[in-house]
This record gives sequence, structure tokens and C-alpha cells, in this order.
Amino acid sequence: MNGLMQWFKSSNKMKRWMLLILVGILFACYGLAKILVMKEISFKEVGGVIIVFVIGFVSIILGLIFLNKRTLEVLIESTDERMENKKNVNVKSLIFNKTVYDKGPNIVVIGGGTGLNTVLSGLKNYTNNLTAIVTISDYGEAASNSRKELQMLPLGDVKDSIVSLASKEGQIDKLFNYEFTTGKLRGLNFSDIYFSAMRDINGNFEDSIIKSNEVLNMIGKVIPVTLDEMKIVAELANGYIVDERSKIPEIVSEKITKINRILINPTNCRPAPGVIEAIKNADCIVIGPGSLYTNVIPNLLVNGVTKAIKESVAIKVYISNIMTEPGQTDNYSVSDHLNAIIDHCGKGIIDYCIYDTGEIIPEFIKKYNFEGQDLVEQDIEKVKGIKFLQRNLSMISDEHIRHDPNLVASSIIELICDDLKYQDKQNDPQYLMLNTKLKEEKRINKIKKNMERKSKKGIEPKEKNSSKKGKSKFSNKYSDRIASIREADEKARKKNEKEFAKKEKKGNKRTKKVVEKDIQKNKKRTSQELREEMLKKLENSKLK
Repeated sequence: MNGLMQWFKSSNKMKRWMLLILVGILFACYGLAKILVMKEISFKEVGGVIIVFVIGFVSIILGLIFLNKRTLEVLIESTDERMENKKNVNVKSLIFNKTVYDKGPNIVVIGGGTGLNTVLSGLKNYTNNLTAIVTISDYGEAASNSRKELQMLPLGDVKDSIVSLASKEGQIDKLFNYEFTTGKLRGLNFSDIYFSAMRDINGNFEDSIIKSNEVLNMIGKVIPVTLDEMKIVAELANGYIVDERSKIPEIVSEKITKINRILINPTNCRPAPGVIEAIKNADCIVIGPGSLYTNVIPNLLVNGVTKAIKESVAIKVYISNIMTEPGQTDNYSVSDHLNAIIDHCGKGIIDYCIYDTGEIIPEFIKKYNFEGQDLVEQDIEKVKGIKFLQRNLSMISDEHIRHDPNLVASSIIELICDDLKYQDKQNDPQYLMLNTKLKEEKRINKIKKNMERKSKKGIEPKEKNSSKKGKSKFSNKYSDRIASIREADEKARKKNEKEFAKKEKKGNKRTKKVVEKDIQKNKKRTSQELREEMLKKLENSKLK
């Protein structure tokens, strides 16, 4: 009974066509039965029976057609997670999307960290031909117990990229970050165990990562930039050398200096198999966003990578960071980011730069200011030979300023479409499909944003009615801003209180010393006075 109820509750849109077929069968059977049972029938009755039978027959045919169509839609939807939660989906749109994904542009994304994963999450909605070239540079740093036990490479960024390209991103993310808490596996990470097993099965890490693309049903593929033991070394402006990636920001902030140059050790690191080939076959090469000196530039310093990018006919796009990064890019502008890449790799490595408009709620910027971060200044006039594209790329996620995956991806695809158009390929099937897909995604994202706004507006009246006093229009409209301002002010107040407490502690120590001196003086005075009084008493007694 429960199973039957669950079947009725499911929203696969098939039951309506089954019901139509059932109604059609009833009508057709009724018409046939009436003809067979009745001995005498008038012309009017014949007409009525024929109409009933035709309605039944047409209902059966339509029901079967739409049931088969919906079955095909469900089948295609189940094979591609990207079609989940999309409205107005039909066989035509599903087949079209499948064609777009398979024949989409070859895009190579170079970087590491959350910036790279953001770009991958957005671009997988446009093409299956994605390649992520990822940093491996945690050598020499303190390894986790899991890595030590299983003798693993530092695959942190590789794992994150695999999660971003996985068809079921949420489930793979939970699985890869799961750490065992009991038994012999206590302290071991599932992802390390998985890659260790894949390494043993396939013989090496390279093949284990490539095979993971198939095992995890990934959209695109992930390639480590090198399989050599690469370490990042920073040369600071004051001549100090830092040879540990994780300590670079800390030492830069501590020494009050800046990074002069980034090096990799050894300097002749070989690119992993497939890296140079992917760059040569690319239609578009995306660099960044991410930590400039630890995730972006080190990849470009691997032997042959920069040369391959310069020789590639692909359009080269740099996604600028929205905020500066403490200890790496303090007070950096867009031109500073670009010049740092050009200084390390030479000219001709970037054709376009996509940067944010900087239209962010001031209160969130204020939070970042307390942590030593600021908006990246937009001084594009200082850079020559690079084309710029300004877009509103930012979004607020979990109280953090992030790049919006959909907006970043649509900006990149827009550039690719413009480039194809420039090459006089307006009638090219790839351009037509990609341009149509771009417009469709923009329309879907617009609908999603409108639905989010409506849902927020729908929640507010209930809250208003539930309270007796109610809230002002200003309070309802700017409640998020007010909360963030209060939070920022609270942080500032606590910071000031700590500083005041330190000063007060120092002041109390000084006051205590002064008071102790005064007490000692008072004690001395008191004893002298007592002696004088005693002497006076003795003299008076003698006189008597």
C-alpha cells in the first residue's frame, strides 16, 4: 500500500498519460459494447456511439505517444544530472543539449583552489570537453596521517577539481571528505584510500586520475600539471627566501614586505602526460581566478606550459580576482595581477581579461577590510595589448564574496562566440548551437533569480504578520545589511575592548607600583609618628 502511495506521489509526469490511456480504453470499450449489445439502433445513436469510440481511440493513441515521449525524457534526464530542476524540458531540448555538450568547445582551465572549481562548475553546463590542469605543490609540507600512511601525492586540488566536474557533485564531495573515526581505518580519508587503491590497480597516479574520470562519471577530465615533486619558493622584496608554500603569506605579512618573484624547485619540472596536448587542442584557455603566487603562476612555470599556451591558436582568458589576498597580493590592482603573470611568463600569454564591476554591498567589503583584504582596483588603462571585459561576476555565498559560476562561464562562452563570429563562422553549427545554449542558460538563470526574489518576498509578510509590532519597510528591505553592519561593528568593538584591556592591564601594573610605594611611605610615616607620640608621653610622665 505504501509503495502504491509513493508511486502516486512521484512527479515524473507519466501517470497523467496512463490515466488518459485508461479513459480511452473505457470509452472505446463502451462504444463497442453498445454496438454489440443493442439489437436495433437508430441513426442518432450510431452517431453517438461512433463519437464515443473515436474519443476513446484517439485518447489511447495520444496517451501512448506522450507516454513514450515522457519515458524518453526521463531516460535522458537520468543520464545527465545537468538537466535536473529545469523547467519546460522536452525531448527536443534534451537532445539539443546533449549535442551541445558533446560538440562544445575544448576549454582548458589552469589553476587551483576554489577559483578553479568555480569556473569548472559553471563551464560544465556548456560543454563536455573540459580539461582542468591543476597544481600539485604541497611537497615538503606537513602531511596528514592519511597521506603518510598511504604514501600519497598531495592531491588536494586534484580532488576538489574532480568533485567540481563530477555529475553528482554534492554526494562525491561528502564521500571524498569523509574521514573514518573507528577501527583500523581511524584517521584515514576516503579519497586517499580511493586513490591509493586506483594507483595499485593501474600501476601509477597518472592512470589512476585518468580512470577516475570514467569511474566517477565526470564531465571533462582532470590532469595534474606535473607528477614531479614540485615545491614553490618565494623570493621576497627584502631578499628573504621562503621555501614552504603555506608559510609565504605569514612571512610576507610578518616582514611587512611583498613577493618579488615565485620560483619552482626543481626548475625543470616536466609536464604530466596530456598537459601540452590539451593546451594545443584547446579552443579557449582560461587562467585563474585563484591565489596568484601559489595556484596560478606555478602552473605556468612548469617546463613547456607557457610555450604551449603562447603557440596555441586558442583565445587566452584571465579571470581577475575580486578581492586582494593578505600576504600575497596586498593592495594589488588588476594591472598588478596581469603584470605579475607577464613578468614571470612574458607577453602573449593573455588575450582577454574578465574583471568584476566591484558592485558589492559595502558591509561585506568592510568585513574583508578587518582581515586585511580589499577590492582589486580596476586600473585597466595601465595595461596595453590586452582586451578587457567588465562583468558583474560577484556573489555572496556563506557570508563570503565569491565568483558566480554561471556568470563567469557565460562571460567565457560569450567571448568564444564573439571569436567564432569574428572568424566569419556565423553559419557554423558549433557557433549556432553554442550561441543558442548561451541565450537559454541566461534565460534560465534570470528565471532562477526572479524565483529567489519572489521566495524571499513571500517569506517576509509571514514574519511581519507573526509579530504584533511588525517591522518597518526599511528594516525588511535592509535587514541583511543591518545584520552585517552590526556584525562588523561587534567585531570592531571586541577588537577595541581587547586593545583597551591590554592598555588597562599595563596601566594597572603601573598604578599598583605607585600605590605600593605610597603604602610603604605611609607605613614609614606612621611608625615615626608613633615614636614621637611615645617619646612625648614618656617626657610628660617624667615631668609629673
